[in-house]
Amino acid sequence: MIRYSLVEDKNQREIVLLKASPCIWSRCSFCDYIHDNSEDTAANVRLNKEVLENITGKYRSLEVINSGSCFELPKDTLTDVKEAIFSKGIEKLFLESHWIYRNRLNEMREFFEVPIIFKCGIETFDDNFRNNVLNKGAIFSGPEEVSKYFNSICLMVGIKGQTKDMIKKDIEYLLKYFQYGCINMYVENTTPLKRDAELIQWFRENYSFLEHNDNIEILWNNTDFGVGGE
Repeated sequence: MIRYSLVEDKNQREIVLLKASPCIWSRCSFCDYIHDNSEDTAANVRLNKEVLENITGKYRSLEVINSGSCFELPKDTLTDVKEAIFSKGIEKLFLESHWIYRNRLNEMREFFEVPIIFKCGIETFDDNFRNNVLNKGAIFSGPEEVSKYFNSICLMVGIKGQTKDMIKKDIEYLLKYFQYGCINMYVENTTPLKRDAELIQWFRENYSFLEHNDNIEILWNNTDFGVGGE
């Protein structure tokens, strides 16, 4: 498992993949990423400390991800991240959070004392597909409500059952309401959900131009940020 890398294209930053306690939701039908967690807090802290030692401050920007939300990272790890931020001169932090934690984001802002870009895995704004197929556990009225909490969202493209109209609407909302966005092509894993290769090809033909947008990142493979593994 690769846990440290550099994102050297857009929004240049260092990125670390840390270990945390189990995801508070843990029921998304498309996700086996949650297997990268542990209830052994002491072991998580030790591993995370080793990963964080790689941070150099090269781009003055850092992204911290884990198999869930930043709120599930050990408190000692959060302290270690904060120490790295100040010792390496980090000026911008990217964190991920499930919708469930939307009312607690200021806790992280106050703790880290640097500007934070909060990312939320919305996957799609189609409520039925998001909650009844993907079982995302994120219920909201629309993009306006989401944008009140998060300035960056993650979308998923290419799951069987998803439609072109869903994706068109998702991209429209992303560009209209959010400062940043990450669009992930679905890669089959140990879950039953299947990849729709034709839909992904259609997206590539019609939306590859988004790669020229400084605020939009497209992950054609789920390891394109340089962290993760099989």
